[in-house]
Amino acid sequence: MTASHIKDSERLHGLDGLRAAALLLGVVLHASLSFFPSQIWIVADDSRSIGAAWLFFAIHLFRMAAFFMIAGLFAHMMLARKGWAAFARDRLIRITGVLGAFWLPVMVGIVTALVWNAHANGLVTPGAPPPPPPTYDWTNVPLTHLWFLWVLTLFYAATLLLRAPFARLDRTGGWGRMVDRATGALVGPWTPAVLAAPLALALWLDPKWIAFFAVPTPDAGLIPHPSALVGFGLAFGFGFLLDRRRDLLGRIAAWSPLFLIVAVVAGFAAYRLAGGPVVTPMVEPTSQKAIAAAVMALAVYASALAAMGLCLRFLSTRNPVQRYLSDASYWVYILHLPLVMLAQVWVQDWPAPWPIKLVGVSAGVLGLCLVSYELTVRHGFMGRWLNGRRIPWRRAPQVAPAAAE
Repeated sequence: MTASHIKDSERLHGLDGLRAAALLLGVVLHASLSFFPSQIWIVADDSRSIGAAWLFFAIHLFRMAAFFMIAGLFAHMMLARKGWAAFARDRLIRITGVLGAFWLPVMVGIVTALVWNAHANGLVTPGAPPPPPPTYDWTNVPLTHLWFLWVLTLFYAATLLLRAPFARLDRTGGWGRMVDRATGALVGPWTPAVLAAPLALALWLDPKWIAFFAVPTPDAGLIPHPSALVGFGLAFGFGFLLDRRRDLLGRIAAWSPLFLIVAVVAGFAAYRLAGGPVVTPMVEPTSQKAIAAAVMALAVYASALAAMGLCLRFLSTRNPVQRYLSDASYWVYILHLPLVMLAQVWVQDWPAPWPIKLVGVSAGVLGLCLVSYELTVRHGFMGRWLNGRRIPWRRAPQVAPAAAE
């Protein structure tokens, strides 16, 4: 695909596809956790393998960095089209409002799975008083897998706050042209390394960094982890600037094979440097930690850029199945985690190999979520809420009455 084609496209189908893939792969990601060789998840299956840890690492490495790149690009696109007031209202309703509406039902589903798992594994003594409930405040409130909605809210707020002073400085357009030239200089085979430098420093200075999990997931507390703000904030900001220079998407697509090679090599090295699925943090800022942080940061952005470029090259044609999954992916991701946990508890004692269980859990949850999307979301008010549009039900064509003879 040429740069001009990408620039002039009415809709970036390749990036829509990547956003859908990033969300839908979350089902597989969370389903794999119960099959790790050592227990790091509340559900521990009887069938475990290091292959599950490799699968998790490969998906986790690029998924959210790519998602936030796309989120930044689409944020600039929407802001330019709608203006700041409509942009703020839309994001408040479709992002922050979704978090507020679904957080409690999701928590109820997760707690239900935890209680069932405790009973299934004999961790609850009949007649014994229940343990005291945990105490939560703004520093440790569990955001669950919906944390990305809170982080997006913060990024959107920062975007609107920075917009006014930049617009005041850029009355003649000089600052904007300078930013666009800098963005053009940033995009090339060196892009992953340039983006990786700040993240590597943040990871190296982080005393709680667990290398296996790459960029820390800020799923607890209203103040995100500093390393997560750096890692995902850079991705969001880079995507935001890319929408000002749509022609650079063609350059990313052209360099995607190189990005993929760097991602595979750096990703393999990062896994080895992390020691595999080890959950012990690297506390001290040693030289070994510096190397691990640098290689991990390079792998994160190289893999995210490779995914973006490859999707621009191969998924940029209009495809009804891809568009449907793109629309459905938001609902699937919101709904999936409690269902995955319930399915993991259900199958944990089954005498079957872990790949079969993983496929069964992932496919079953995905199918259930898609059915619920079609029947309860897509064609009603929730479709308009989540996707910005409601798809009417198709009516059977009416046959014209035969003319009287």
